[in-house]
Amino acid sequence: MQHTFHSFPAPAKLNLLLHVVGKRPDGYHLLETVFRFIDFGDTLQLAVRDDGRIELLTPTEGVPAEQDLTVRAARLLQRESGCRLGASIQLEKRTPMGGGLGGGSSDAATVLIALNRLWGLGWPRDRLQALGLQLGADVPVFIFGRSALACGVGEVLEPLSLKPAWYLVIHPQVHVPTADVFRNFSGTMLTEMGRLGIMRILETTQQRRNDLQAVVEKRFPAVNEALSELRKYGSPLMTGSGACVFLEFKSKDEADKVYRVLSEKYQGFVAEGLNAHPLFDSAE
Repeated sequence: MQHTFHSFPAPAKLNLLLHVVGKRPDGYHLLETVFRFIDFGDTLQLAVRDDGRIELLTPTEGVPAEQDLTVRAARLLQRESGCRLGASIQLEKRTPMGGGLGGGSSDAATVLIALNRLWGLGWPRDRLQALGLQLGADVPVFIFGRSALACGVGEVLEPLSLKPAWYLVIHPQVHVPTADVFRNFSGTMLTEMGRLGIMRILETTQQRRNDLQAVVEKRFPAVNEALSELRKYGSPLMTGSGACVFLEFKSKDEADKVYRVLSEKYQGFVAEGLNAHPLFDSAE
């Protein structure tokens, strides 16, 4: 069977702030967070199959194919749409697992966007977003495709226009399990900021905070150390539930300069902030 592979990007995201504002009866925490995509991430190669099979050609060590989010996304779309076509999936992974950069969620979203197109389904964006939510709270924003203020468990999205910026992202080489962090979070419930409050906070990096950061700093000294190192150059923040931490800059040159100093000790990268997902127009 001859397969023609098509290439699709799966960008990473940063949480420019993350406030825990409450908890639902089912145990899920309610958040206010700002998502921004960055020009760094994974690449997926997808080929349509006519035998209906979903096959991952590049399994991740220690993750059974059935549990891989790319396979789960493809199967879910196949089942819900009644499509008889299948797909071969190749994943080129650059985004670290357990880093808070949304790699797995982004991969799943890209599979949904790409197969919606390759299978000729023509589903609208909001229908794909609702499907994505079944796979994980961060999946819908990647389908939404814009920088966004997210509320609820992350599914209520409002587009934001953010200033151009560059980011130095450091990975402290620890894997932080998200569920664990939320389980250990015991902050007092905060009042919701609302859009205007969030916009004011975004004007300055000093006022931004990630409510999960204190939990991770206590339990993972490596994260604490990386943040301390970055504080010499500005106001760093942890993204998501960690472990990656980042610092915002106005120019690539400034970010590169600091990374040159820190790269002897830390693994990381410099990336540009995006206002739209590279596949934004494809998700219509």
